[in-house]
Amino acid sequence: MSNFLVLKTLLHPSYFPNIATFSMIVSSEICWEAEDNYQKQTYRNRSYICTDQGKHLLSIPIQHVGGNQGRQKYKLVILDDSEQWQRQHWRTLQTAYRTSPFFEFYEDEIAPLFEKSYKYLYDFNLETIHTVCDCLQVDFPVDKTESFMLEPLGMDDKRVMVSAKRKVSYKNDEYHQVFGDRHNFIENLSVLDLLFNEGTNALTYLRQFYNLNFND
Repeated sequence: MSNFLVLKTLLHPSYFPNIATFSMIVSSEICWEAEDNYQKQTYRNRSYICTDQGKHLLSIPIQHVGGNQGRQKYKLVILDDSEQWQRQHWRTLQTAYRTSPFFEFYEDEIAPLFEKSYKYLYDFNLETIHTVCDCLQVDFPVDKTESFMLEPLGMDDKRVMVSAKRKVSYKNDEYHQVFGDRHNFIENLSVLDLLFNEGTNALTYLRQFYNLNFND
């Protein structure tokens, strides 16, 4: 009988997570951090795709609280819909990936995320992850933290993955990208880039990516 203990991986839910983060989601037991404070310059409200101009940032506007209110819980951050960002993001995705091999295959599953109104950034991010899990036909992780721990016990703390300032070069096989002939291969974009370009092979790619980079 094995005494090997599989630790849950602690992650922040982010906006259509990048490939490195999603490789953990499909290869590990995940627990979502639900009790932390919101921080700027993270993937909580941003995601990178590839357009004809190269690497492109999709950024979700949020309602910022006043300084006298102190820090704000991530799960209480409210989306700012005054800029019609959902419409803009969906149009950008359509323009960037409409010629990709699998965009039409997944379009009807992704589009509703940009048509329905959401109040909280945290909830919207979880819904983007849930939708991609459905596309990949894997279970969506439902466990969440009930209190904030600076050094969580009994979990593999990967919350640093949400930092957009963290520069890491990953080991990965290149896959075909729509504008690869113009910009060469761009690594670790949003999982959407992988999904629209690789389709049913995306799950195999993600698990191989995890084994190359995180499975010590």
